[in-house]
Amino acid sequence: MLNRRPTAVALVLLVLGFVALPALVVVLVFLWLSRYFQLTALDFAAHVHVHALDLRNHGDSESSEDMAWDALVADVQAWCAARGLDRARFLGHSLGGKVLMRLAGVAPGLGEDLSVGDIAPKSYAFQSHRHELAALLDLELAGLASRAEAEMRLEGRVPDLAMRKFLLTNLVRAEDGAWRWAVPLAWLAAALPSLESSPLAPGMTYAGPTTFILGGRSRYVTPDDVPLIRRHFPAAVIATIAASGHNPHMDARTEFVDGVRAAWRRGGSAS
Repeated sequence: MLNRRPTAVALVLLVLGFVALPALVVVLVFLWLSRYFQLTALDFAAHVHVHALDLRNHGDSESSEDMAWDALVADVQAWCAARGLDRARFLGHSLGGKVLMRLAGVAPGLGEDLSVGDIAPKSYAFQSHRHELAALLDLELAGLASRAEAEMRLEGRVPDLAMRKFLLTNLVRAEDGAWRWAVPLAWLAAALPSLESSPLAPGMTYAGPTTFILGGRSRYVTPDDVPLIRRHFPAAVIATIAASGHNPHMDARTEFVDGVRAAWRRGGSAS
């Protein structure tokens, strides 16, 4: 069977900072949109030209049923190539971190350095993700009066208020006033087993400067994962923000930004 190169799709992004500054390419968590990274991007923008990408099937980026790792990586590579970026800093959180780990493994020359937020290069199987997507798919949008009503309807299946609000950032009004999903939920649900898998083949490594910034209150990365991280990323520095959960760029924004900038200084680049 022939190995076909994945077809890249066009990505939409949030851009902040001056063009003359070094490029920082950011890829974020599953179901998260780049516009919600704006406050953190502003903290970086005095030092780098920030490009926060929406992955395929997110925001206004193009859609595709193919959510394999190499397809997601091909999108980022094509985006960089179209803008003449042959070297950049990369920052990824959660799913975005896994995508950028894969990118570092297959195209190590593209990354000046890599910062990863609260995710490890391993397989995950959180049943809550499946339950949350199923709840969204079952939500009847016809006749829905408001986002507040949608939150109320979801409460029985997604009891955490912050999670309900996060999930419903993907609920938008169409031009005719009706509510619709901004993302292809059925495709994303079908892709979950792939997205939960490890992004790296057993022998895949990246020797460049790498920093993992973990949340002390998160269960996504444990001490048992450290040898695996170092096996794939031998130069990795691992830092923990004790007060943060899985979203350090939100829970402890100042400490997160300081941690990423410290990583740049260790790598020998301007900060």
